[in-house]
Amino acid sequence: MVNQSDRAPLLDWEEIPPPDPNQAAQPALHPPLREEEDAPAEKSSKPAGRRTPSGTAAGTGWSTSTVDTTISCSPTKSGTAVVVSRNGNSGRPLTQICGLGWHRPEPFGSDRNLPFPGLSARDQWEEKDQIVSVFVVTFDTRSGNMVEWCLPHDINLDGVEFKSIASGSHRINSDFIYFRKGCYFGLACFANMPVDSELERGARMKSVGILSPSYTLLYRYMHFLENQVRLQLKSPGQYSPLEAFYEDKKAVLPPAGNGLVTACPTWSVTSINRCMHPEMKITHPAGCMSQFIQFFGEQIMVLWKFALLRKRILIFSPPPVGVVCYRVYCCCCLANVSLPGIGVSVPELRPFFYINIADITTLEKEMSYVACTTEKIFEDKKGLYDVYIDNQNVKTHRSHLQPLLRVNAADKEKYRKLSEQRQMLLYSQEVDGDCTTNEEDLFILFFMELNNRIFQTLSDIAGSNDPTLTAEHVRAMGLDPQGDRSFLVDLLEVYGLDITLVIDNLCCH
Repeated sequence: MVNQSDRAPLLDWEEIPPPDPNQAAQPALHPPLREEEDAPAEKSSKPAGRRTPSGTAAGTGWSTSTVDTTISCSPTKSGTAVVVSRNGNSGRPLTQICGLGWHRPEPFGSDRNLPFPGLSARDQWEEKDQIVSVFVVTFDTRSGNMVEWCLPHDINLDGVEFKSIASGSHRINSDFIYFRKGCYFGLACFANMPVDSELERGARMKSVGILSPSYTLLYRYMHFLENQVRLQLKSPGQYSPLEAFYEDKKAVLPPAGNGLVTACPTWSVTSINRCMHPEMKITHPAGCMSQFIQFFGEQIMVLWKFALLRKRILIFSPPPVGVVCYRVYCCCCLANVSLPGIGVSVPELRPFFYINIADITTLEKEMSYVACTTEKIFEDKKGLYDVYIDNQNVKTHRSHLQPLLRVNAADKEKYRKLSEQRQMLLYSQEVDGDCTTNEEDLFILFFMELNNRIFQTLSDIAGSNDPTLTAEHVRAMGLDPQGDRSFLVDLLEVYGLDITLVIDNLCCH
């Protein structure tokens, strides 16, 4: 089997030599597409039997021909929303068409003579100056977690010391942690090194992290942060690489007293330049979505319903927490809806990633979120969440949500189709050596198509002369008329759809 690497692109000033100018530039994981006028037709090298792409996904760097599709990102929705308009696809599901037939574009230029080897020229050109802060957190045996060093020196990093070293991390050797700090997102790499020192109680623990207005960029710097935290453990106080990194990548922000922006910024499509969804590659060889699917199995369909209903979802796990942060991301991806106007009146499903007890006040004000924690005390604070996930055990203390925990026949059929498409993709990769599409694309497109079909049906019914939802409509949406009855009732209420649900002579408005 041909495996596509899911390691983040390297950003290592000390270990990676400059690329050999005599070698061809290597493609990035998701290299952006050059503009059509810059891509001469005579250089096309597409496999025989495949249709030549004729439509370019606007601003995404993707191309497709089997459907007439226009795709644009919506960064204001935490980077996970997508807008898709289709003029016909011969009745075939979008997942079947796009999940297996899209081509990766060619790399944009070369990364020779660029400050960060491993990042494409276009990435460094379009996504520069996004780092708000870089910092080092250490565990002090007397004071506990504390910020040891940071740039800029006057930035407010209150609470970062507890987000960057998760509770219970003293039991593990290394970890990576995604978190939220106000309107910013952070990534910190933690390491624990044994030392022959009574003062440090035999162990030295540190984290090196960064803050950015967007979490879609953070994965690029993971390898750099991993190397820097090892350097800090072996040679504490060596900040020059971090200083140079910050000076090159620092964001230019509007003045706001303490250097923080007061509201989440709105990014254009070209500034983020993501393909369909935020790109968050996991270090596990199987990849982010693959691990998520294998871990939860059919329970994914339960999580999908809670995500679509914009519930507050909290995931508990002991350290390491890095993989659990990706489960937060995957849960948010379950709720993608690309139909215009859908979901504008419902709370945004916000990824909070790792949280601790210092976030309790913030969570009390949130109407919808997905987060993870290593602190078991949260399980007793039921006012903060609707759904609690411990390992693979999904539960809720809300009585009206209890029926949604059962996996019904329609859920099993949807999961079977997802697994079938996934196996087709893996087969294509193994037999044909085709790694142009990955499981992340397949996964997100599958649920986006599912959500689109449901809301398109509901919108059509709501706008008809007889706004009545029947069992036939429910089956056409891929749902179970009986097993999904309570889910539909909640869905109509949450999204404010004026539809009468009639199933087996039972009427609910």
